[in-house]
Amino acid sequence: MTKLDPRRHAFRDGLAASALRGSVKAERYAEGERRQVIASALPLRRAPRAAASLDTEALFGETLVVFDEDDGWSWVQLDHDGYVGYVPSAGLGPVGAAATHRIAALRTYVFPEPDAKAPPLQMLSLNARVNIGETAGPYAMIDTGGFVYAAHLVPVRALAPDFVAVAEGFLGAPYLWGGRTSVGLDCSGLVQLAAAAAGHALPRDADMQEAEAGEPLDVLEGAELKRGDLIFWEGHVGIMTSASRFLHANAYHMAVELEPFADARARIKNAGFEITGARRLCSKP
Repeated sequence: MTKLDPRRHAFRDGLAASALRGSVKAERYAEGERRQVIASALPLRRAPRAAASLDTEALFGETLVVFDEDDGWSWVQLDHDGYVGYVPSAGLGPVGAAATHRIAALRTYVFPEPDAKAPPLQMLSLNARVNIGETAGPYAMIDTGGFVYAAHLVPVRALAPDFVAVAEGFLGAPYLWGGRTSVGLDCSGLVQLAAAAAGHALPRDADMQEAEAGEPLDVLEGAELKRGDLIFWEGHVGIMTSASRFLHANAYHMAVELEPFADARARIKNAGFEITGARRLCSKP
């Protein structure tokens, strides 16, 4: 049978998505049920246990398909980038009305009433999706309950003009393997989040981004780098903020760091890794 990437194709021992019938062998195929994330950020893990590796996170309001559920864990595929894994079932709810807005701030709180002094219900992160109803002064009510500061919202189809500026807003955020929020994120999570805010739908992992994002640049042949270019090593990616400055979430600094590109390149080379590629996103998604 065709060899498929299990990160983006829902199959495992004994079970596969119905869409893969004929491509993978399984004892059982499932159509799945669409659900929506109601947790602030829902960890997607490689196995159904809290100690398993964190592969990515699903944000509030994002949707997914549940193929199986057992002992508090759901085996799912995310709608926005196709990633497959296990999430805590308690963080899922029924699919509600289509999102009208997304969070445009790095993070914002949901309050039980339109009052900043009220104890918050939860925190939402950049690109979380919400459906807005009535407004109350500077606050907007979301249909799942609670109020968000309206200035932290933009219409769901509104695009940030510069994805690099979005990424720069994460400067100093802690590094977290598999993270997708300003509370903690990894290199490809930073790239995916920032690009999504500007309308570029990129896959989740660095190797996928290197294969699919924008157009390739031949750095080894002396391609002139500019703001927004993505630079790749095996398992790592970062963003040029200019021809000579480089932004990346990395485990060396354990944070999102802006540094001279020459310094980062030399340090990574000393660790045994050479640049494997570079990509340039199109100016308009």
